[in-house]
Amino acid sequence: MLRSMYAGVSGMKGFQTKLDVIGNNIANVNTIGYKKSTINFQDLLSQNMSSSGANPMQVGLGSTTGAINVNHNAGSTMTTGVGTDVAIMGDGFFIVQDPDDVGTDNGQFLTRAGNFTVTNEGNLVNPQGYNVMGFANTAAQGADFAAGDFEPIVIDPAAYDSFSINRAGEVIGKAADGTETILYGMGISNPENPTGLSKFGGSLYEMTGGASLNGINPETVADANTSVASGMLEMSNVDLTEEFTEMIIAQRGFQANSRTITTSDEILQEVVNLKR
Repeated sequence: MLRSMYAGVSGMKGFQTKLDVIGNNIANVNTIGYKKSTINFQDLLSQNMSSSGANPMQVGLGSTTGAINVNHNAGSTMTTGVGTDVAIMGDGFFIVQDPDDVGTDNGQFLTRAGNFTVTNEGNLVNPQGYNVMGFANTAAQGADFAAGDFEPIVIDPAAYDSFSINRAGEVIGKAADGTETILYGMGISNPENPTGLSKFGGSLYEMTGGASLNGINPETVADANTSVASGMLEMSNVDLTEEFTEMIIAQRGFQANSRTITTSDEILQEVVNLKR
């Protein structure tokens, strides 16, 4: 059988995967905190035809997917005016935890989606109900997070009428008499290789060894050398113009590879017709 036919099949499979990636990016063009994916191809093994010459004589056997990476460039911000909506203005991720795993190091995930809400019990949670994690303040005056526990952020509704989050990620409770108290410092994780994170679903990422050798390694916003903006959300970093351009390239590439297959089939048909 002609090698070109199998090479065309591999090319069609590759561009089909590329269309899958593009389609997912477009579907999440308005998803809060979404980071687009990109796909790269690489050639398959080449078959040696002869080694008698000065240079190798090889014929390629097609292409395959080399990598599908996540682009973690920051997306544009959208003003919402909601105090519990928070956007990271720089690198890093918020840390959330499954409420069933509170008190342990399990069930912790990273996210750039800061569309948080407060439950009737005062827990700051994401849309899935996972607790937003932070460092408890141990100082009577000011803020001291060094000795504080890393725990779910809870604003006691019986003690505080409202709360706010400043640029340093400090959660400040306001009592009925106007007294303000710094309760928590929001936790931030800044892995060395964000592309190594594994998508978990729900705009959440799971830590892997390829992302960081130190695990989630929570820090305060100040220690992470970043800041947060309250009343704002980070939107998707998908560029529709770029995605549509890549879609055209993928479509043309798919058509060209299909043409390779039909041409190879025509050649085989001519070989069969030689006997007639």
